[in-house]
Amino acid sequence: MEYIKLNNGVEMPKLGLGVFQMNDEQVRAAVPAALESGYRLIDTASRYYNEKAVGAALAEAGVPREELFITTKLWFKDHGPTQTREAFQVSLDNLGLDYLDLYLIHQPFGDFYRAWEALEALLDEGRIRAIGVSNFFADRYFDLVTHHRTVPAVNQLETHPLNQQMATQALMHQHGTVLQAWSPLAQAHQDVFNHPTLIRIAQAHSKTVAQVILRWLIQRDIPVVVKSTQPERLRENIDVFDFQLTQDEMQAILAVDRQQVLAGFTHQDPRMLELLLTLG
Repeated sequence: MEYIKLNNGVEMPKLGLGVFQMNDEQVRAAVPAALESGYRLIDTASRYYNEKAVGAALAEAGVPREELFITTKLWFKDHGPTQTREAFQVSLDNLGLDYLDLYLIHQPFGDFYRAWEALEALLDEGRIRAIGVSNFFADRYFDLVTHHRTVPAVNQLETHPLNQQMATQALMHQHGTVLQAWSPLAQAHQDVFNHPTLIRIAQAHSKTVAQVILRWLIQRDIPVVVKSTQPERLRENIDVFDFQLTQDEMQAILAVDRQQVLAGFTHQDPRMLELLLTLG
């Protein structure tokens, strides 16, 4: 495993398991399989509704706590000075942990100023090792940085060959925030997995296209959260630390970029908030 140092000195694994849309049964199978394969970063969220299953799987696995890096996220309806602290404690209890390694504001909606100030206080108290955000596009990100004393350690964004986030990564790098990729494999989009450039590079290294994509992100200093419930896929996805892409190969992948969002619509689209408001 390779690690990246966050802006407060905490080291985070460059590759982890995400459990978005996994039910409890899938979590209870995938987390132990991932840990056995060498994963140490597990990423969940209060609105994935599987924190308790993650906590149970971690407890049963018996991996020393200091080896683990556990991330969860705060839902926007829990933003506020008291609501945020209460939601944090619920997540901590669900996970069966004494502290979190990384706590993220999940959505850039509602009173995220007060939520961020509550996260800063929890960080000061040593209850969280690092704090960050998720789905904060450049405008919301820069606004948060400008008006608060703590710069986010991490910003999770949809990042993959069709949506490479070059300008956003450059902006965040100026301020010391790490871009972490969700949906790094572009939801197995056929325009990616059948792209001749990626196939050629994969063949040159005797790797799969998925492994090339993950290696490309890691070499850009973009940690990844990748989801799978299949043990063989879990092993394949972590098997990316034994080869390097050349500079020419890294440059060639730039041509694949379309700045194309595959999640349906972005958090800059008002319809996104309308949808999230219906989810409770």
